[in-house]
Amino acid sequence: MDAIISYIWPGLTAFVCTLVLTKLALYLFPKVGLVDRPKKYGLLRKPIPYAGGVIFYIVFLIIAVFFMEWNAALWGVAIGSLLLLCVNFLDDIRGLSPWPRLGAQVVSALIVVLSGVRVTNLTNPLGGTIDLSGMEMSFGIGEYMIVVSIISLAVTVVWIMAMINTMNWLDGLNGLPSGVTFIAALTIFALAVRPDFHYIDQTQTAILAIAVSGMALAFWIFDFAPARILMGDTGSMFFGYMLAVLAILSGGKIATAFLVMGLPLLDFIWVIARRVSQGRSPFRGDLRHFHHRLIRAGLSERQALLIVYMVCGAFGATALFLGTAQKAVALVVLAVMVAVIGGWLVLAERK
Repeated sequence: MDAIISYIWPGLTAFVCTLVLTKLALYLFPKVGLVDRPKKYGLLRKPIPYAGGVIFYIVFLIIAVFFMEWNAALWGVAIGSLLLLCVNFLDDIRGLSPWPRLGAQVVSALIVVLSGVRVTNLTNPLGGTIDLSGMEMSFGIGEYMIVVSIISLAVTVVWIMAMINTMNWLDGLNGLPSGVTFIAALTIFALAVRPDFHYIDQTQTAILAIAVSGMALAFWIFDFAPARILMGDTGSMFFGYMLAVLAILSGGKIATAFLVMGLPLLDFIWVIARRVSQGRSPFRGDLRHFHHRLIRAGLSERQALLIVYMVCGAFGATALFLGTAQKAVALVVLAVMVAVIGGWLVLAERK
């Protein structure tokens, strides 16, 4: 219990700093032109402060400086997320094509891989582990020699990019990315502080996870429909990046993260498959995500939000007590449940 109490301070600091900076942004952002463009999307409301994700990076640095020990992994996360922040900030204020954004995602993922944050193995649901250390390559950077498995590198980069874009696509509904991030980060934190459960030190993971959950909760207060500020791609992609990295830092708990983020990830996979099958670019946005379908079926924004929160929360809580094989079964159950709800939504739309 004492160990858990020690994490209250970074979590509380992240919450309070985000709260204060968001209040400040509500006053300053409109004065410097950092507001969204509702007319571009056919909305009749007034512009509201935008690109609030800048706040998250500032708070992350505060937590890293005062509560964490700087090592190669933390430097990698700081530099990678800064690159992602800068490119997405330009996209939020000016608009960029998908390619610079995808390029930034790849490079930011490679940066953390080179810093030592990578998926080295996957637990096999049927028993044992799947080793990803094959096809190694080595190169030197100054006095340091870095050895990286091509397979491990590819899996890590794909995982990080999938989480970044999944969280970004959740930003179609106010309060969705902040709420889901709070649930996911809190789940990873709970897993990190479980006694006698890990073979590596989880202090860094626990501090970062509780800090991210604190940021998300504080911003959710302003972001929940009707929103008073928007995080933009700057914020949603930062959260996706951090959750992907936390899943790796926690000892490769990819299955846990996949379970708590199962609904958004399945929606991400389904949307890409649908767009490609229709001969459309997977990068061309539309309003046919799961949360959009809930609203078209007759639910209010808040009702749609609560449904997604409940699904993510339920499977996140379940993930804390399941073994790998049981998590695989839970993922199948989740996929079936999403398919059934999706079928109902399609029928509801047609009616």
